[in-house]
Amino acid sequence: MLGAASIGGAKLHLAAGGLSLPSYSDSAKVAYVLQGAGVCGLVLPEAAKEKVIPIKEGDALALPFGAVTWWHNAQDSSAELVVLFLGDTSKGHVPGKFTNFQLTGATGIFTGFSTEFVARAWDLDQDSAAKLVSTQPGSGIVKLASGHKMPEPRAEDREGMVLNCFEAPLDVDIKGGGRVVVLNTANLPLVKEVGLGADLVRIDGHSMCSPGFSCDSAYQVTYIVRGSGRVQVVGIDGTRVLETRAEGGCLFIVPRFFVVSKIADETGMEWFSIITTPNPIFSHLAGRTSVWKAISPAVLESSFNTTPEMEKMFRSKRLDSEIFFAPN
Repeated sequence: MLGAASIGGAKLHLAAGGLSLPSYSDSAKVAYVLQGAGVCGLVLPEAAKEKVIPIKEGDALALPFGAVTWWHNAQDSSAELVVLFLGDTSKGHVPGKFTNFQLTGATGIFTGFSTEFVARAWDLDQDSAAKLVSTQPGSGIVKLASGHKMPEPRAEDREGMVLNCFEAPLDVDIKGGGRVVVLNTANLPLVKEVGLGADLVRIDGHSMCSPGFSCDSAYQVTYIVRGSGRVQVVGIDGTRVLETRAEGGCLFIVPRFFVVSKIADETGMEWFSIITTPNPIFSHLAGRTSVWKAISPAVLESSFNTTPEMEKMFRSKRLDSEIFFAPN
């Protein structure tokens, strides 16, 4: 399904002292810090300055095409740095998979050029060029030597580049039900360049997320951050295409226009999703804002083949409930 939807997913784990070497990707992505704290180095296309961004759990970053990034977990860190990447692979080499291009290391871009080309590009003599390209034996991720000083993160570099989903204003807040923070072009402008929307949803124990679908032809890819619960997805001709219990670490995809609903276990459930449009629109099939509340009573009676009394009872429910339903 990831291939069909041209969406990729990946996780980066960095132990203390770990450095993910500078690279760029064939896919635009949204990064979400699942655990720990560290630094993201970011150079945007056509930018002349590197941003050295301090990152922590709950941070979301939009990474457009051509962005060069490196990631670092400090030597004195007591926790592993874990970053989730979800993104659009429609222009990638392999649908459903990220292809990263390393700038340095054993698989770095310049290992493929002849020494003459490298020397000419960097204005070095050929011996120096050959040495510079071949000195780093690592590939992708390396561990820095103790005492090696890295650039100091700059708090000002977070501005406009990062949204912390734990600290951002809530877009939805239902007491005893759940909370939502939506990433869009208003609170994270780079989302427009990435072409993706995203949200962080947290529902309380035994709460339900209203059945709903993306009404703008978007796929939805969901990663369960923590907690657990039951998930059902219904597709064409009323066929249930997925019924499962999802827990932290699970990734699942909802096809276009399919309807999804979730009920949390006792511990509640938290998930991070991307939607393949920067400003997604959802239609809900239960609750105060559901389409049922807008449809005429006579149409509902006929559609359900039921009595006026049953229709009135049905319409009278969930008048004060939004998209999350707390347990009775």
